[in-house]
Amino acid sequence: MIEIRKKIAIDLGTANTLVWVAGEGIVVNEPTVVAVSAESNEVVAVGEEAKKMLGRTPESLIASRPMRDGVIADYQVTEAMLRYFIQKVSGQFLFFKPDVMVCVPAGCTQVERRAALDATLSAGAAHAYLIDEPLAAAIGAGIPVSAPSGHMIVDSGGGATEAAVISLGGVVVHRSARVAGNKIDEAIQEYLKKKYNLIIGDQTAEEIKVKIGSAIPEGKEEKLEVSGRDLVFGLPRSVVLTSKEITEAIRNVVNQIVGVVKSVLEDTPPELAADIIDKGIIMSGGTSLLTNLDKYMTLETGVPAHVAEDPQLCVVKGTGLVLENIELWKRSVTTKG
Repeated sequence: MIEIRKKIAIDLGTANTLVWVAGEGIVVNEPTVVAVSAESNEVVAVGEEAKKMLGRTPESLIASRPMRDGVIADYQVTEAMLRYFIQKVSGQFLFFKPDVMVCVPAGCTQVERRAALDATLSAGAAHAYLIDEPLAAAIGAGIPVSAPSGHMIVDSGGGATEAAVISLGGVVVHRSARVAGNKIDEAIQEYLKKKYNLIIGDQTAEEIKVKIGSAIPEGKEEKLEVSGRDLVFGLPRSVVLTSKEITEAIRNVVNQIVGVVKSVLEDTPPELAADIIDKGIIMSGGTSLLTNLDKYMTLETGVPAHVAEDPQLCVVKGTGLVLENIELWKRSVTTKG
């Protein structure tokens, strides 16, 4: 029998949205940013195009991130963005609405889950499914989650960090904290404001994090020249930053991320804890790419930590695999439609 209905998996992240289509793989990887007209409330641009407008819009346009800390902060804008992505991969004229699976943080409330299901259905899905992000990340990272042994996954993206122990196809223990990549960017901005009286934008902070940010001081010190606005005189100014300064600036946020992992390890049943010590912690999500974060995690927890292959794609790959084999994963997903 030919499948007429398209199957679409969406990783609706705080920083980036990835869309996977059955039979095609990942077809969209764009920033979760939407530009809306202030007067008519119509969506003007989505994704890459809208990100270029962040911090640069006239009064008639509002560029914003509709997801905050991994959950929907602006329902209408999120719905418009989902509609845009669904139409982009399905074409304008849909005879059969697609089946869409979206992943949500394991710690999100029933209200937040309902909001995600409703937004997906309103955006044009025939059936909407939700899956917990840590489970999707573990499946996407190639972890044999159905086995009767414990595996630990730490998914740290833009808005939230989730740590979970998974066994027999389900989440046994999990913790999530709304600290991740965005909080690291904010810490860098705060540091520059306090130390140099310099105000920088979100994109500059992200660039500093990617280029010279590290969880442990590197042997060789890196330097980077950064431009921003002087807080006192209001004029443009540049300063040279070192990687050691940035390590200090982000120390507190990195410790909070490690704290989430420690609290899960403390609550893990002893049998599963023994499995985790053997297999180590698998790290996924964009923030796991922060230089030396895996080494720092190993130092602080005493459990070896490894970054998964293609950490930013784990969640969407896992969501896609579950959607393709929905019968096998019935008890792990929430559905509506």
